[in-house]
Formats: sequence, C-alpha cells, structure tokens
Amino acid sequence: MNASATAHGPQHMRALQRANEVRLARAELKRRVTEGETSAAAVILDCPWEAESMAVAELLMSQHRWGHTRARRFLAGVPMTETKTIGSMTERQRLTLAAMLETQPAPVRVAVVALRDEVLV
Repeated sequence: MNASATAHGPQHMRALQRANEVRLARAELKRRVTEGETSAAAVILDCPWEAESMAVAELLMSQHRWGHTRARRFLAGVPMTETKTIGSMTERQRLTLAAMLETQPAPVRVAVVALRDEVLV
C-alpha cells in the first residue's frame, strides 16, 4: 500500500464516511425545509453542497403536504424530470423553478404555527 492510502485510511472507508456526511446533511436540510425554517426555493437558488447531487423531486417532497404526485405534476409544468439533480440545473432553470415555488400557496402548518406564536405572546 502506498503512504497516502495508509495515512488517510482505505478508499472505501473514506467513501463510506463521505456518504454518511452527505446523508446526515441532507436529512438536516430536509428537516429545515419541512419545518419551514428555509424554503425549497431558497435551497434551489443557493444550491448548498449537500443538495448538489440531490434530485429536485426529493427536495420538493420534503415540503409539508408535498408527495410524489404533487412533485411530479409540479415538475411537468417546468418541464423537468424528477431525477434532475439540483447541482446540474442551469441558472435559468433555478430561477424559473424558484419563482414557481414562490407563487405556491403557503402551507397551512406555517400559518398555524404563526397563529400559535401570536397567542403565546
């Protein structure tokens, strides 16, 4: 074995470690989108490292009340495949998709949380 392989561990172990890092970061990103801390449109426009290889449908489905059918129908209007990765989207596709997401009605969950916060204050 060469010196660089022994210094940093075997390649398959580094690959597993990197895959776990990406998986955990994506889970956190999807949790933030689900809870309304960030929007799917913001993720599409910013394209953080953890979302670069994520399918756009996976991100859409992480939103509250978005399932496979709603994501598929939404993407049919762009048109864009469900498996298109966020990192491979052109700037024009990003802007179009983000603008379409911004025009979607706000989820009921966000309105309920806002009302609850007003009552508590």
